Amino acid sequence: MNRWALMVVGIGIVAQAATAFAETGTVQLQGTVQGSTVQGQATLTDTTEGLQVTVKVSGVAPGSHGWHIHQFGTCGDAGNAAGGHYNPEGAPHGFFPKDGPGKAHPGDMGNIEVKPDGSGETTVTLPGVPVSSVAGRAIILHEKADDFGQPTGNAGGRIGCGPIVLTKGPAT
Repeated sequence: MNRWALMVVGIGIVAQAATAFAETGTVQLQGTVQGSTVQGQATLTDTTEGLQVTVKVSGVAPGSHGWHIHQFGTCGDAGNAAGGHYNPEGAPHGFFPKDGPGKAHPGDMGNIEVKPDGSGETTVTLPGVPVSSVAGRAIILHEKADDFGQPTGNAGGRIGCGPIVLTKGPAT
């Protein structure tokens, strides 16, 4: 009987650990200037591997476009009110999913490839980053590709912006 009780308790602990990663967030991207056709959505989901961020955009010029998490969750002044990249540890610029903590900052999500029809979609996972640490910040879509140069990737102007809103807290 004790063996069964331990098994049930063990299964409960595993299930509870899995739901601890249940926080999610969303972003509604909008163009940063009046008359812009840029729009999109992003979802942010805590997983055991890290923060999974998926973005879908439309109305964007074809080609590669850098996208980053920025410090503040406001999009005024053509996206400039979002401040610089989210960089809590003062790490250099890079590609966080590949380079990891200390070698890049969590705001560095690389590039999204936009097709000739103006649409694009990509997913990255940011290891060790919980959605709660980026809630209230913003995702910025840039006009050019991120070349991973210092200090910010040379991705040009901010063409899309949206605040990160926490939509589901951790399971209780």
